[in-house]
Amino acid sequence: MSTWTPLESNPEVLTKYIHKLGVSPSWSVTDVIGLDDELLAYLPRPVKAIILLFPISDAYEKHRAEEHERIKTAAEEEKYPSDLFYMRQFTHNACGTVALIHSVANNKDIEIAPGVLKNFLEKSASLSPEERGQHLEKDKDFTEDHQTLAQEGQTDASAYETVIHHFIALVNLENTLFELDGRKLYPISHGKTSDETFVHDAAKVCKEFMARDPDDVRFTVLALAATQD
Repeated sequence: MSTWTPLESNPEVLTKYIHKLGVSPSWSVTDVIGLDDELLAYLPRPVKAIILLFPISDAYEKHRAEEHERIKTAAEEEKYPSDLFYMRQFTHNACGTVALIHSVANNKDIEIAPGVLKNFLEKSASLSPEERGQHLEKDKDFTEDHQTLAQEGQTDASAYETVIHHFIALVNLENTLFELDGRKLYPISHGKTSDETFVHDAAKVCKEFMARDPDDVRFTVLALAATQD
């Protein structure tokens, strides 16, 4: 298993990264300054994805194990939209890139120019989530772009020996709110949503993560949204 330099939750760096990968300049990554309704109102619209960076704590790992067991033993197998793009993460510290891929790939109206991301999505379209994760690990162009941008954070990202934070993406696909986390075996459905309520519904999910670790302040919320003029 290869190891990448971790990305920081720096909106400017992440925006530069997705543009380098070929995402249209019409879209950018921006800070979510708060999860209350009045603060969410400041976000540029439309918002295509919410990206959460959170600490991997004992409480979270306990929740993740229980969630996995619940899905695995459910009487009815979970059904997902046929066009849901989901991939596993097998590369250490690639969670930022995986979250960005999930955010863009599940919004078909985001234009992607020919380049690293478009090539990856086209080559992995018919692959399983596991095969997609393996494909990313072997993708030299993706590795190079990630490593280049990871060095542009506010601190020396290479100094982190053990990363205890993790990026995930929340998206609206066919009016269902999905949590997409490459460490999990399955996409997680958080119920119904809509274009009008997605931001508020995703904020509620972020608050649930925070409630599991009420004494921890190491959470960051970002949005993939329309670029402001």
